Amino acid sequence: MKPSVRPSRPFFSSGPCAKRPGWNPEVLRATFAGRSHRSAEGQARLKEVIDRSRALLRLPPDYRLAIVPGSDTGAMEAALWSLLGARGVDVLAWDSFGELWAEDITQHLRLKDVRVLAAAYGALPDLGATDSRRDIVFTWNGTTSGVRVPDGDWIAEGREGLTICDATSAAFAVDLPWDKLDAATWSWQKVLGGEGAHGMLALSPRAVARLESYTPPWPIPKLFRLTRRGRLMEEIFAGFVINTPSMLCVQDQIDALAWAESLGGLPALVARSDRSLAAIERWQDTCAWAGFLAQGANIRSSTSVCLRLVEDWLLALPEAGRRTIVNAMTDLLAREAVAYDIGAYRAAPPGLRIWCGATVETGDVEALLPWLDWAYNEVRVRYHAARQ
Repeated sequence: MKPSVRPSRPFFSSGPCAKRPGWNPEVLRATFAGRSHRSAEGQARLKEVIDRSRALLRLPPDYRLAIVPGSDTGAMEAALWSLLGARGVDVLAWDSFGELWAEDITQHLRLKDVRVLAAAYGALPDLGATDSRRDIVFTWNGTTSGVRVPDGDWIAEGREGLTICDATSAAFAVDLPWDKLDAATWSWQKVLGGEGAHGMLALSPRAVARLESYTPPWPIPKLFRLTRRGRLMEEIFAGFVINTPSMLCVQDQIDALAWAESLGGLPALVARSDRSLAAIERWQDTCAWAGFLAQGANIRSSTSVCLRLVEDWLLALPEAGRRTIVNAMTDLLAREAVAYDIGAYRAAPPGLRIWCGATVETGDVEALLPWLDWAYNEVRVRYHAARQ
């Protein structure tokens, strides 16, 4: 039967993600509009985002943090273009973004000494195969695969190379081990539900030392430049952004950070995502048609929760047929105003992807789950009826 309770907020997209509970456009009333972002007040607001993000994430005091253009992608590109080339590189790829970083490093930067350690969707590469004498590039949480690294224990404390981490679906949802990360990036539109186009770049003292001691052989586009005449551009890490930011987005991010602080900070944010994942795990224990894409409980993402189709009749269909089934389910759920944008990423195996970042209420996730069963049964009955 059709469930009687709908999620209060049917927003489960993996990006842009749900706004924080209670958000409305009135929170933007205090936006610093019509003035230069380089004025004293404009820079103060940008610095406020940096400082409050630093405090929430418990960033070490000697780490730099900057707002950069181009969302997480821009932040990662700035790190890759500016830091790589001094050593060999190990790139870990198990979802589309890891594959993208591997492509950039091999095809665009054209580094010669590169090892790509890859795994299929649902699995992790052999983390123990990485070499601490080399730079290591990896995503903490594969947004498109629902697979994350279990911890930072595999990263050597006495490493010679740098670790460059795409942390966009992990920052604010995982207590990241900053001592293991030399460069980390994320965007505003993920765990805190901010707006797009702005990224964050955190650098350890080791990463700063690399920037000031090594000059890549390629020209670096202005948007990616972090040094000037061999010295770190310190002003970038004090709110002087490389290009013009949206002050509407800045105000929205200040609101998101204030909300996170009001909950109790990082532990509360982590707990919210963990509770939503736990709700899906309880449901999946009794579900016959869906399973986690991640191959182990210890590598399941608590934010981008990816499910695959597991019933025999579904597995017997070609991939295009399974995608047709999923599309029919997601269309049905959207028409019922129950869930929007929960189809698997286009390059991932056919299935569902449910965002469970901190701005999503666990109660809404719990209300969604019976609807998944209902939509599946509706589509299954229609499919078999059409074949008779």
